[in-house]
Amino acid sequence: MIVLNILIVEKVISTDLENRHVEEFTKANMTANRLKHYSGSEYDYHIAVVQNIMYNLSKDFGSRILMTNNKGVVVADSYDKLVNVKLNHREINEALKGKNSTGTYYLENIGNTIYTAVPIYKNEVLIGAVLLSTSIDDIFIKMDNLKKTLYLIYIICAVITTVIGIVMSDYLLSPIKKFTKTISNMSMGKLGQIVTVDTNDEFKRLANTFNLFSTQLSQVDMQRKDFVANVSHELKTPLCAIKLLSGSLLLENEVNVDIYKDFLTDIDSEVDRLTKIIDNLLELVNLDSKKITLNYQTVYINYLLEKIIQRMKPIAKEKDIAIKYDQIDQVQMDVDVDKMHQSIINIIHNAIKYTPNGGKIVVSLSKEENNMVIEVKDTGIGIPEKDIEHIFERFYRVDKARTRNTGGTGLGLSIAHQIVALHQGFIDIKSVLGKGTSFFIRIPIDSQDIYQGRR
Repeated sequence: MIVLNILIVEKVISTDLENRHVEEFTKANMTANRLKHYSGSEYDYHIAVVQNIMYNLSKDFGSRILMTNNKGVVVADSYDKLVNVKLNHREINEALKGKNSTGTYYLENIGNTIYTAVPIYKNEVLIGAVLLSTSIDDIFIKMDNLKKTLYLIYIICAVITTVIGIVMSDYLLSPIKKFTKTISNMSMGKLGQIVTVDTNDEFKRLANTFNLFSTQLSQVDMQRKDFVANVSHELKTPLCAIKLLSGSLLLENEVNVDIYKDFLTDIDSEVDRLTKIIDNLLELVNLDSKKITLNYQTVYINYLLEKIIQRMKPIAKEKDIAIKYDQIDQVQMDVDVDKMHQSIINIIHNAIKYTPNGGKIVVSLSKEENNMVIEVKDTGIGIPEKDIEHIFERFYRVDKARTRNTGGTGLGLSIAHQIVALHQGFIDIKSVLGKGTSFFIRIPIDSQDIYQGRR
């Protein structure tokens, strides 16, 4: 606004001075036309007339008027002070050369003044010049008043802008203050904090994103706590059994060898179970680290499934469960055989565990566009819809009150899910409670190219 004020003032001054120059030239030419008839050799005879004309014009114009001869000597002065004085002003010299001239000066004790000089011609002969000296303080007074007005407007605008700025900044910073307070609370461990923003702008979208992040972070923290609790429980169960069995043996002075063997067999079983839990946890740690390297090999998935099903049939036979293999398509692709073998076994083993005696499991292989699809369908107990999205979480149990008579560590599906994800695939689930569940393993047939491209 300061720069704008300066530009406005300079433009107004420039315009007013330009107009005043034009006006003064008009007055000077008018004066020259009136005086040319009484100039030259006849001047002495008309001096009274000349002085009267110059006095009246000076009064009308509000200017001092001087007339010189062609030598630059003043022959008439409306103030009657500089007669017979030779002037050496730039404007007079230019006029005596036949040119109109003007200039602006600041004179001490007088102020801002404009000099305007024009030549006097008589019968096309230059016989002298007319000089008008006019005060232009009115222009600068007007400019001073304009400056004061503009600066007053500037001050008022600055005050208003400051007030509006303070109010608006407080309004605009209000969401940021909320974010700061919420983040401070979260840094103290109070997760799951929500920020409420009533505006409909970027802050609202940021708040929605933050709230989603906060909720997910809270869920992750809850899962972490549940995971630690579950791990502790899973590890504690075999350890308690080992402690109980070994304690019982230590309390007995004389125990039959057969009883020792039974107890030691149970202890060995619990140690194996403990080892399996630890091995699975280490496997998940390796999968989560994302440093694991897949050893791709070209393999017929049909043949791999045949081997897996043959291996699982004895386990299924213990529960009188029939396993059928349905080869819809022939599929050859690159996979990490060992890890894929483990993933499929975990899913089929899970189906066996949760299928009642006398049930049925169907394993099918097909192609779907550019995907290899393995379906494992059972006639088991099914999964409630609300639990399907959590089924791949570690140690997650659909029925937390269910006894562990089904065996296992609760980590098999998590490992299977991670392995399939490493192959750029995913697992779908369809389940009807009380009727059965279908797991669909979908992996791009060119997953190795995708994987290598990403790396």
